[in-house]
Amino acid sequence: MSFINYSSREINCKIVYYGPGLCGKTTNLQYIYNRTNPDAKGKMISLATETERTLFFDFLPLSLGEIRGFRTRFHLYTVPGQVFYDASRKLILKGVDGVVFVADSQVDRVEANLESLENLRYNLQEQGYNLDRIPYVIQYNKRDLPSVASVEELRSLLNDQMVPEFEAVAPKGAGVFDTLKAVAKLVLTELKRGS
Repeated sequence: MSFINYSSREINCKIVYYGPGLCGKTTNLQYIYNRTNPDAKGKMISLATETERTLFFDFLPLSLGEIRGFRTRFHLYTVPGQVFYDASRKLILKGVDGVVFVADSQVDRVEANLESLENLRYNLQEQGYNLDRIPYVIQYNKRDLPSVASVEELRSLLNDQMVPEFEAVAPKGAGVFDTLKAVAKLVLTELKRGS
């Protein structure tokens, strides 16, 4: 559901980082924001209540090229991870062009990952989307912690569609830009197919 701004000759695409609470969605966005050229990005906006936080910012990647003379601007969002903020999650998914599912690699977070992935599927279906048909990648975050599930285990539980997947340590930046580039490429491929 990209938005085309004819006056600025930009195609605006929305990418949502989704996953269980405290899996690293916010850390991903903060890392990207802090390492993006100040001239190519907007302000980071944090919509915070007492117990939830949603981050948002947009940027204009210079290396991804144009589509029919239009530059591509990406708007990155996180959703609150806690289950009781489901209404916020649904609202943030409206008009989504691509999804990054951030999984917490810790063994004791496997159930939270499964619940969050199921919630993502359900919330997308409610809005007429199918997770198997939109640009989508998975990031296995927190790979540096001591008690993590193997990538093979995580893949068998979370990636039955064999979408692109990446190992990450978000605070250090490992895998963060690889994940973003992969979902951005998928979104652009989808845009070109539809143009």
